[in-house]
Amino acid sequence: MNNTMADFGHELWFGAFLTPDAAGRRRLERQALLAEDLGLDILGFQDHPYQPSFLDTWTLLSVLAARTSRIRLFPDVVNLPLRPPAVLARSAASLDLLSDGRVELGLGSGAFPGGVAALGGPVRTPAESVDALEEAIGVMRALWTPGDGVHIDGRHYRLDGAHPGPFPAHPIGLWIGAYKRRMLELTGRLGDGWVPSSGYAAPSELAGMSAIVDAAAEQAGRDPGDVRRVYNVSGRFSGLAGGGFLDGPPKIWAEQLAELTFRYGMSVFVLAADDERSLRTFAEEVAPAVREAVARERPAASSTGSASSVEEGAPVAPPAVLATERGSVSVLDEATRPRSAKRDINALPPAQRANGQRLVLIHDHLRQELTQIRDALEQVADGQTDAESLRSLINQLTMRQNYWTLGTFCASYCRLLTTHHTIEDEHMFPMLTGAEPSLGPVVERLEQEHEVIAGVLTGLDAALVAMIEDPEKLDGVRLQVDLLADALLSHLGYEEEELVEPLARLNLGI
Repeated sequence: MNNTMADFGHELWFGAFLTPDAAGRRRLERQALLAEDLGLDILGFQDHPYQPSFLDTWTLLSVLAARTSRIRLFPDVVNLPLRPPAVLARSAASLDLLSDGRVELGLGSGAFPGGVAALGGPVRTPAESVDALEEAIGVMRALWTPGDGVHIDGRHYRLDGAHPGPFPAHPIGLWIGAYKRRMLELTGRLGDGWVPSSGYAAPSELAGMSAIVDAAAEQAGRDPGDVRRVYNVSGRFSGLAGGGFLDGPPKIWAEQLAELTFRYGMSVFVLAADDERSLRTFAEEVAPAVREAVARERPAASSTGSASSVEEGAPVAPPAVLATERGSVSVLDEATRPRSAKRDINALPPAQRANGQRLVLIHDHLRQELTQIRDALEQVADGQTDAESLRSLINQLTMRQNYWTLGTFCASYCRLLTTHHTIEDEHMFPMLTGAEPSLGPVVERLEQEHEVIAGVLTGLDAALVAMIEDPEKLDGVRLQVDLLADALLSHLGYEEEELVEPLARLNLGI
């Protein structure tokens, strides 16, 4: 493995780039559903409205969003000259809401000006195309930001009091297809992602292009890691290595793609393939091998893009405690939990059974408080959704006050939860293991899970601070609340299963 590290720690995604051939639409739908069944992360489709043999990309994305439930979708990349950005912003936000946050947006300046002109689109010079793309980004982001009517008077696009909304279910990434300097610099300054294709940017060319993106990001005061690196790739699976890029067995593919992650920060690999065998090999053999290779090289618990990673600097439990399914929202591995022998609690006198039930009552209070956090979070989310009708500064300040209220309430709950776990660790657990040493493995595991939950709480606190500074970061709080709910509810259930009966039988009060 090359020691020159440019890995930004993003979660690795693997996807399929399928040809939107109208004549092969049934095969296309079948392969899209297969991609989801195989566990691929994202589907991309080229957008060439002037190509009469292709399905309309936005219509196709909408149909597949309804037919799937997990896989992400994006135009790879959208033909901006034929997709007015104001309408595109509303379309993308609508589809993101209807798909529960599964849309990303690849943007292109229009690679075939003759085709664009044939459909009555604007004829622009290369320089004008870059300027138009920059204006379009401003238009779309303005319409995704709560506030008053938007006024933009650009050379290529203008808004005259258009009200923002609808607002996406998650921050839609604007991934820019770029190869030349001005487009690469635009990507570094404003893009959420960069989308080159191996057919136009071979691996040997990525170093120079990446350097331009990184330098532009730094000059704009951004971290280069803020730009997701998405690589459209194609190749050939064969028994022997052919010596070229992605030409050989899956092992060679995995080594080459992992190398791109470490050299250039590539974290999304989208395979151009229209045959099911290649999709299966890519999903079942290449993707797991790349993830394993990257995980071996990355520092422990440093995957900033993973939905289930513990915050850096927070207490980290032994690996057996952490979920191995890193793509889910779970942070606890339930399968490795030790279990103790149990007796029938109903055979005990009511007074003793009540001792065990006190733990459940305490936990029920925590569950109720968690429900209140979710309710408060949804109230904030509803405020964003309704923000298109909010025009005054007072209303904006009211929304800001809603964020502070959520932060204050959640901080109180975090203190309550931390106190509860401290009492268990310092008092209840020693009593239990002292009275019944066989509970030692269970108690040790519960203490380790407390460390994991403490890390999630640290992440939630950081997300709240970020949201207070930038209200658009509500989704970061939502993610951390989901992590907390998943971990806490699982942990409380495990604790009750293992401790209610011995607390009652041993007549230990808490």
